[in-house]
Amino acid sequence: MRSKLLVATTNAGKLSEIREMLAGVSVALETLGDRRHLRTLTPPEECGTTFAENARIKALYYESASRIPTLAEDSGLEIDALGGAPGIHSARFGGVQSTYPGKFALLYQRLAGVPEAQRTARFVCAVALVEQGTVRFEARGTLEGRIAPAPCGSGGFGYDPIFFYPPFGCTMAEAGPRKAEVSHRAKAFAQLRLHLLRTEG
Repeated sequence: MRSKLLVATTNAGKLSEIREMLAGVSVALETLGDRRHLRTLTPPEECGTTFAENARIKALYYESASRIPTLAEDSGLEIDALGGAPGIHSARFGGVQSTYPGKFALLYQRLAGVPEAQRTARFVCAVALVEQGTVRFEARGTLEGRIAPAPCGSGGFGYDPIFFYPPFGCTMAEAGPRKAEVSHRAKAFAQLRLHLLRTEG
């Protein structure tokens, strides 16, 4: 019986969303910060070429270190006019120490001259669940939109202020609770939630 599930991320925004999305599933969620040997563990090199590969790498690595069923996700922003960049490099785009306002400025520099209609983009989230050294479940969620003319909104986190979602008529940083209804992460974790509920006990 699966009684504990390790969530392999230190991103506070992601952790908050994941806890909400998995509420009601009868497993105790642990984080990397809950166990001392995991807090001091050097993170794995995310050398995959896709979000799915990087999610697998992280889940396998931390499950091996913890011996607890582990879920990991890899997510980011793909901009069509930039050939899919920043893509899997979203978190490190502009340098490891780069702030999100700095990342936004760099992206807008690269998009200079690109008409707004051609600034199509998507958020992507890939999830992997590893148990006993084996990938037991994987899921992917996407959200289609475009890059906003300028950053707007103070909600959410990451690239939310520059991601305009046409059905809402606002950026994801302005979407409030509606974000949880449509986000790439919500779509991927809804699939994971169903899997966990089906395999309880």
